[in-house]
Amino acid sequence: MAEDITPNLQDDCFQTTDLTKLFPKGLSEHAPRILLLHGSLRERSYSRLANEEAARILKKLGCETRVFDPTGLPLVDGAEPDHPKVQELRDLVIWSEGMVWCSPERHGSMTGLMKTQIDWLPLSLGGIRPTQGKTLAVMQVSGGSQSFNAVNQMRILGRWMRLITIPNQSSVAKAYLEFEDDGRMKPSPYYNRIVDVMEELVKFTLLTRDTADYLVDRYSERVETAEEVSKRVNQRSI
Repeated sequence: MAEDITPNLQDDCFQTTDLTKLFPKGLSEHAPRILLLHGSLRERSYSRLANEEAARILKKLGCETRVFDPTGLPLVDGAEPDHPKVQELRDLVIWSEGMVWCSPERHGSMTGLMKTQIDWLPLSLGGIRPTQGKTLAVMQVSGGSQSFNAVNQMRILGRWMRLITIPNQSSVAKAYLEFEDDGRMKPSPYYNRIVDVMEELVKFTLLTRDTADYLVDRYSERVETAEEVSKRVNQRSI
């Protein structure tokens, strides 16, 4: 005989797996919308060049892409959320179905600029959750030997922002050797890895964009919603 659920839990908030929501009919057919963020303002920014190369690959794979220019983005708490660059960033995140974050590694971590862009993204914005359930690919460029500090940190942030961070990632060592004078990336195993990452990002985006709301639907949040509704009903009845 099945054991009773603990009485203080909201039994009505439990739900069984709904295959119609996991495998909905009439899947979206528009091009996946991918936003790319980079973490450097240098004139020859290798994180920007890597993102531009990734954008070319994504377009080849049938995606619509936008590369955000962080020039002029204020520090968090250094301006109001209605600042034009903040609003531009937030609008692009809402527009997107997936993202690419590419940062240089500086002093063993992602750059402050990369963190600033992420910190301007709220978990909730009105009735919208700008990042929840969207896909994310992480990449980094390094001036020296290959490292994974920045991508590991961005993975933590991706999880915190409730993004579906894909398993594959890219780390380009000695990035100054990997790009031509015109900014195009040279053929190499590093380039091949970026193609791998973008292919995987597109596949995960296509698999999850129509089911994202269901995939990230949480029991704890359903309980909170039920309790808020109950409070409002009780207040009206008093």
